[in-house]
Amino acid sequence: PYWHPQEGVDAVISLGDVPNEVLEKARDSYRCPIFAVKGNHDSTVFPDGITDLHAKVCSLGAVTLGGFQGCWKYKPVGYFLYEQDEVNLSDFPRVDLFIAHNSPCGIHDREDAVHHGFDAFNDYIARVQPVLFLHGHHHANKSTMLGKTECRGIYGQQVISL
Repeated sequence: PYWHPQEGVDAVISLGDVPNEVLEKARDSYRCPIFAVKGNHDSTVFPDGITDLHAKVCSLGAVTLGGFQGCWKYKPVGYFLYEQDEVNLSDFPRVDLFIAHNSPCGIHDREDAVHHGFDAFNDYIARVQPVLFLHGHHHANKSTMLGKTECRGIYGQQVISL
């Protein structure tokens, strides 16, 4: 239910809360780079062959990718949970594609205590204007422009062309 192989895929991107077994199956089936961040329901390191993009920048051909894991700290104990002031991207370089588990603040937020975005993501987008900002966490497929950046929430899977 998590993925369906397709021909001609250049990379697989995981936005978190995806079991390692699913990532391993995708790695073995697609035989292409997999870039990922951890979500708030994840607790282990990535399997071999999965590139962890948390606070890192990588390239895929001419496209630069960067990312940030987790969501805001909505409970006292758990993995990949951050207070707003713990998320700082002021020195993070510009990338074309930013992947995150959580959304920018006010973008696709839900009316509960768990699904609110990070202010630092809004600041980052305003400063560098990546082409695309992908996030999970909110269990909705939505797209919103924030300046020149398309912020796309993904639930399930989507094929994206850059």
